[in-house]
Formats: sequence, structure tokens, C-alpha cells
Amino acid sequence: MDAKRNSSIEETADREIVITRVFDAPRELVWEAWTDPKHVVNWWGPRGFTTTIEKMDVRPGGVWKHVMHGPDGTDYPNSSVFKEVVKPERIVYSHGGGKKGGRGVHFVATWTFEALGDKTKVTMHAIFPSAADRDFVVKEYGAIEGGKQTLERLGEYLPKIR
Repeated sequence: MDAKRNSSIEETADREIVITRVFDAPRELVWEAWTDPKHVVNWWGPRGFTTTIEKMDVRPGGVWKHVMHGPDGTDYPNSSVFKEVVKPERIVYSHGGGKKGGRGVHFVATWTFEALGDKTKVTMHAIFPSAADRDFVVKEYGAIEGGKQTLERLGEYLPKIR
């Protein structure tokens, strides 16, 4: 079984982005900050971005539509469908979006929330249809750095809602 699992990991490694961060906040609070639109608008996106949420229905089959507004005025419309929601452990959604008028981006994101006493380890795992799609998002959108900044912003926001 482990050989099969390792083989699967190797087959997808070039199509993935994985970002992890430990927050000094209990898992229930981190979950609330991630799933409540009134909180998400305060931290979602890289530094300098703002987010307008049109709809956020966090349940299997629910839709999340939002627009990220870049510091240069560029809009990035996004539409996701939640595939799995296991409170307060895991969220899985299929994502589509990109720069307005630009090439679309698609991936499946899995977010896990692991309780570590009074801290929470959050892991964002995105898997793309191809290595080329992943590389495009990294190069065109700075996805890895942007993901790190998004989690940094969440870390800065959590103490405000404790």
C-alpha cells in the first residue's frame, strides 16, 4: 500500500502546490475565519489585494464566487464549488478563475485544519490538471508567494477576532 501511495504522490508532485502554516489560534477560530464571508474579506489574497465576495455557501455543492482586486486595479473573478466540507477538519473545492479577460485557471484545492493543542496547522494543497497549468499559475500569478502572503494575512487577522 505504501508503494502505491508513494507512486501516486510522485505522479502528481509536478502538478501541485502545497503551503503550510501553523497559527497561534484554536482550530475552531481558524475554521470560522476561513468559512465566514465577513471574515474572509479581511484576509483573502496576497498583500495589496482586496476581495469582494458575491456568494459563499460553504457546504458540499455550494458555490463560492468572489473577485480579487489587485493593487493595480486588475480584477480576478473566481468561482469555486465545494466538493467536501468536514467541519472543522477539511474543505475541498474545485476552483476556476483568473485575470479578467485572461487565460482561465483550474485546480482542486484541499485545505486541512489540524488541531495542535491551542494552535492550528493549516495546509493548502492545490492540484492542477497538468504540470504546465501549475507552472503557468506560479509564473503568471505568483501563486506560491501569493499563497504564503494570504496565510500571513490570515495570521495577522486571527488575533482581531479572538
